[in-house]
Amino acid sequence: MKITKFHSGLALTTSLLLAALTGCGAANTASSSSSSAAASSSVSAPASSNSAQKHTSFFVKDNGDGTKVIKDIDGKEVTVPTHPERIADLWHANNQIVLLLGGADKLSATTTAVKSLEWFKQVHPGIDKVDAPVKGTDVNMEQLLADKPDVVLASSKDQISKTSAADIPSVHVEFQNFADLKRTVELTAEVIGTNDAIDRANKYLAYLEKNENLIKERLKDVTESPKVLHISGGSDLTKVDGSKSLIGEWMKLSGAQNSLDGVENLKNISLEQIIASQPEYIIIGGADAQKGVDAIKADAAWADVPAVKNGKIIKNPVGTFNWDRYSAEEALQILWAAKQFHPEQFKDVDLVKETREFYSTFYGYNLTDDEAQRIINGQGPAAS
Repeated sequence: MKITKFHSGLALTTSLLLAALTGCGAANTASSSSSSAAASSSVSAPASSNSAQKHTSFFVKDNGDGTKVIKDIDGKEVTVPTHPERIADLWHANNQIVLLLGGADKLSATTTAVKSLEWFKQVHPGIDKVDAPVKGTDVNMEQLLADKPDVVLASSKDQISKTSAADIPSVHVEFQNFADLKRTVELTAEVIGTNDAIDRANKYLAYLEKNENLIKERLKDVTESPKVLHISGGSDLTKVDGSKSLIGEWMKLSGAQNSLDGVENLKNISLEQIIASQPEYIIIGGADAQKGVDAIKADAAWADVPAVKNGKIIKNPVGTFNWDRYSAEEALQILWAAKQFHPEQFKDVDLVKETREFYSTFYGYNLTDDEAQRIINGQGPAAS
């Protein structure tokens, strides 16, 4: 078997990618049933049955019996089906990557959190029919076994231990930074096992890297770095994401500094510490972000914070997953953040256009301008 190594730098040139994105249609949103079908279609024409099977750098060998050996995110070798038909994805965030790679119709088990994501359901209505044996990090093993998965994807090592003990091929996927986001996209494509999934992964990584390079080039001579506070959600204003997190990484890339240096991901700290950090911007994530915006504006304790005085309390965009957290839509998040913090350097970046083209290219879903703007504003789909 010829092994085609994964290499995002060879996937697409920037010019070809831009041409492909520019050529995407701007049709009105399709019906739920047609949108579901489109979201599962190939980015490009599927490989013929005679085409050589593509692989990624996570591939080890083909066993010749319908299984193959791959490496997980930690480098551990796992034997998995070559072409699984039923995938249980027990990590909320990775379900979005499966969607992006064209594998959502293979999902046999998901999480209750994924089934509550409004834009995920809008793009792939079929998620409503997928069983959800995972609530939070707790997995109902009896329920999962009844879903008969061919392979499990999970970020929790405890979940991996339980599912492996039940003789289900189990693959650890996880990322806390951009490098591992890219590796997780690659690994998930290998698990899905189709040439189309690998082609989609190549195209996505080329787009992400194009945006990273654009931002680096535009900001290379910029010395100003505004202080930014990131609050994880609107229901708990003391749960924050400091610089030692994926959030801290996209802040740094987009020309900002985290006001809470040294704090990790999803940490509760005192209100006094938050106020003392004197952020110039406050960004609130999650679907309940507006609740947090309203609470901060109504609380006199926050009144002297620069971000509050200057009206810089901002809801983070939310799409098929929260843009700011463990999301394939980090490719859009970094453009959004750079434009927030350095508008002059990115005034030509049309976020509505970028969002529409991203959804059309990677999900096969045609957003309207209004829908794209609602995602950027951190709002769910409009009531029908």
